[in-house]
Amino acid sequence: MIDTADPVPFEATDLARAALVEQVGQDVVGEHLGATPEDQGVVTHRFGCLQRGYRGWIWAVTVAHAAGQEQATVDEVVMLPGDEAIVAPTWVPYRDRIKPGDLSPGDLLPADEDDPRLVPTWLDGERPDPVAQAVLDEVGLGRSRVLSLEGRDLAANRWYAGEQGPDVPLAQSAPGRCGGCGFLVRLAGPMATMFGVCANEYANDDARVVALDHGCGAHSEAQLRKKQLPPPLPDPVFDTVRRDDLEQF
Repeated sequence: MIDTADPVPFEATDLARAALVEQVGQDVVGEHLGATPEDQGVVTHRFGCLQRGYRGWIWAVTVAHAAGQEQATVDEVVMLPGDEAIVAPTWVPYRDRIKPGDLSPGDLLPADEDDPRLVPTWLDGERPDPVAQAVLDEVGLGRSRVLSLEGRDLAANRWYAGEQGPDVPLAQSAPGRCGGCGFLVRLAGPMATMFGVCANEYANDDARVVALDHGCGAHSEAQLRKKQLPPPLPDPVFDTVRRDDLEQF
């Protein structure tokens, strides 16, 4: 617990103001806003900041009183943001700022060497039989890295929770699910149990991965209800106009 019984640093308001004015000038120093204890014999005095462009900021002057000394001394003078200060937003690393669709032609986004979504091919659970694997290794075919189990889970969760999942309004109002649609192209591998690719050119999700329990109105087995059909044409009317009557006009 900080001892606030020492009155010397708290009473050093004039010392703090004089040190501040010496550094920044009288015109940008406002009224004394208070003092806050920092440590044993160390106090920070706050002054209003009148500097243009720094609305809501404060001047902070830290003074210290050493044991056995009659007066306090100035430690540092800084400008700090107050509660209403305009400050720059928290820095977000470049990689974390990239969103789907941000890449333009020619842009490169290399994966990290230790990307947890990728593992060496020889760790993958879908390796070919040993004979085929030996041939691939000898001629240098295949990929150096493949999706890890974590990478697959992340992709599956992202797809399932996205616009091609089962919880969007389009799927909720669909007449059928993608798993029973004739336009669905099946995937291979572990993802095939949950996802496929839409091949209906008139569907919103054409050429996209969709969950098997996703759906839309362009389902291959969708049928119009009776009330949605166009109204039938009225019965033909017997025409009493003869050809001779037309020639008289």
